[in-house]
Amino acid sequence: MTATEDSFTNWKTREEIAESMIPIIGKLHRERDVTVLLHSRSLVNTSVVSILKTHRFARQIAGEELSVTETLPFLHALTALDLGPSQIDLGMLAATYRSDDRGLSVADFTAEAVAGATGANKTERRESRDVVLYGFGRIGRLLARLLIEKTGSGNGLRLRAIVVRQAAGQDLVKRASLLRRDSIHGQFQGTITVDEANSRIIANGNEIQVIYSDDPTTVDYTAYGIKDAILIDNTGRWRDREGLSKHLRPGIGKVVLTAPGKGDVPNIVHGVNHDTIKPDEQIISCASCTTNAIVPPLKAMADEYGVLRGHVETVHSFTNDQNLLDNYHNSDRRGRSAPLNMVITETGAASAVTKALPDLQAKITGSSIRVPVPDVSIAILNLQLGRATSRQEVLDHLRDVSLTSPLRRQIDFITAPDAVSSDFIGSRHASIVDAGATKVEGDNAILYLWYDNEFGYSSQVIRVVQHVSGVEYPTYPAPAV
Repeated sequence: MTATEDSFTNWKTREEIAESMIPIIGKLHRERDVTVLLHSRSLVNTSVVSILKTHRFARQIAGEELSVTETLPFLHALTALDLGPSQIDLGMLAATYRSDDRGLSVADFTAEAVAGATGANKTERRESRDVVLYGFGRIGRLLARLLIEKTGSGNGLRLRAIVVRQAAGQDLVKRASLLRRDSIHGQFQGTITVDEANSRIIANGNEIQVIYSDDPTTVDYTAYGIKDAILIDNTGRWRDREGLSKHLRPGIGKVVLTAPGKGDVPNIVHGVNHDTIKPDEQIISCASCTTNAIVPPLKAMADEYGVLRGHVETVHSFTNDQNLLDNYHNSDRRGRSAPLNMVITETGAASAVTKALPDLQAKITGSSIRVPVPDVSIAILNLQLGRATSRQEVLDHLRDVSLTSPLRRQIDFITAPDAVSSDFIGSRHASIVDAGATKVEGDNAILYLWYDNEFGYSSQVIRVVQHVSGVEYPTYPAPAV
């Protein structure tokens, strides 16, 4: 057999193994509310090729490719356990098993590693929590996609309604079409039908009521069978407690804002300060996409090296807030054509750091430039550290953080020498450390952090909503603290 034939045979074998994993992953998700991950990447509802690519991606962060032949035994071991709702990371299982020298079988090791999710220890499956989207723009439609994707088990979060202003002419059909197709994020994964008679969009079996209103105080959500729902305001129209309290209508239990909150509204970055949310808090903010991008790596650096001061320069994709062609705008410069210019503008991300990291004494300044790309931005974080270090030490630290720390869902790590912004469309991490661009000299470190300011941010919002709803299930093996 030639080398070419041997390589192809190997591929076909791995393809067959990946194919056999799909029904196991699906059954665990539907029947036990178990989400199978690989280095923080969900394998639920993915294709054979996606499973193989996710395994291969491990070489960029762990140094070597992870084979499906290595992870399949762990997956089989999970099916034999009395598992409760949880997230199980096959990549972490394989890595920790490799470093364990006790000679345990895969089955015994797996049972021990996920013991917190089995038998008497397991979390009981909760009833689904109703969710309402107030607004249905760029972020709203991505939140809808993520919510629909996560209802496969019948538990967790359930998108019940969307509130929008009535538009003229085939409003429902056009909104459904925008959910079905997106110029940046591609086709919706599933089926969408429109029930115009009842003002509903039906997506993958989820009946989503479309409520027309331009005043939140006029809506009674209980009239639609909605109870104790989490309402996600993605309009940005109200940002303080007084304004957002208008949403606390019959049927609504909590309000989550997808923009920086003002006044005493808590600004939450999942992975960093989500555990500070008080159980009785009804109104919270998920801060901005840029705040979510810089705060996790800033915390990772501060915890390890200390940070004395810093500056963040954001090179941000243009948004709907800007004009396509030169026209009047309330803000300076934003009236100039977004697809034709780089536009210097302000960012509140640096000042928002103090809300998410109140113990950080360092002064962080910031500025921003909007550029002619439709999605994915980069934050350049220039830090003066508390001690001198080396480039390799910083990279090793951030690589470990992305793999094994509590921030592994927020921070990704890439070593590709020719990575560009479009490579990160659809990333579910808050930010991605570009190893090749990282610069370190003595106590000065400059990090280049990519982030999908639409999809990565939406993923962070959903994590916060899962947390406050009580359906954010624990991950096993537990990350290193």
